[in-house]
Amino acid sequence: MTEPAEAEADPQTFLTELVESVGRALPPALAARVLVIERKRTLADRLFGRAGAIARVSLIGPEETLTLGYEPGPHWRGEVDRVYGGVTIARRPLGLGDWLTAFAGRVAALAAQAAGDAANSSRALQTLGLEPVGSEVQVRDATIEADLRTLPARLGRRVPDEAVALVGRIGDLLIDALPRVAGQGEQEVVVRRTATVYLPDTLRAYLSLPADWTADHVLPDGTKASEALIAQLGELERAAKRLRDAAVEHDASALLVNGRFLAERFGVSRLDLP
Repeated sequence: MTEPAEAEADPQTFLTELVESVGRALPPALAARVLVIERKRTLADRLFGRAGAIARVSLIGPEETLTLGYEPGPHWRGEVDRVYGGVTIARRPLGLGDWLTAFAGRVAALAAQAAGDAANSSRALQTLGLEPVGSEVQVRDATIEADLRTLPARLGRRVPDEAVALVGRIGDLLIDALPRVAGQGEQEVVVRRTATVYLPDTLRAYLSLPADWTADHVLPDGTKASEALIAQLGELERAAKRLRDAAVEHDASALLVNGRFLAERFGVSRLDLP
């Protein structure tokens, strides 16, 4: 998303990316319910069927509504409305940075809640035998970043706390690596496969085991299933870190090569006198 410092220079891109970030983080039906977009349409917009410029964005909650608008000047206007019974009872201004912090926290909470609701529904279907065990633990290629962010919430209390923390860290590493390897062929394939296959398959293998078996049964190597899961996730975390570090080093190498090229090409001005 556009950095707040750049928002003054391109407010429409900033607001558009803000809206798109919600679309990536939340299920479509939920995003449509909680996000309100107000637009200003010129005569030309109406004639050519264009949506028009975004004027205000509001994120609606049960008790508070966050609103951000851009006014000529330039001036960003962030507000938080206290709502009771559908009526605004108090309003206070927020600076852009504070508003974005509150907005990001609210979206993250909504995403986690949605993931938990979906997981609960899926587990109910599993109990009825209508879905395979662990079917809610998936990372789809089309929504890979959002799925990685919500995966810990979907696990709930069915795996040890340490395993949930490991899954969160693995997700963060892969999310960091993804844009760095985009379009890099095999490198991108490996990162995506780690996210969509290796990580969820490891979790589903554990979740398919009976709860009493994972709690009491000792494996041939002397460990319990929960300990084996944590060890496997630890290996995945180390592998994900190597993938991320390699992606970062690739970026740094490219930057250094480009810097040397510029220094050699433009370090001495062609206008310098002999």
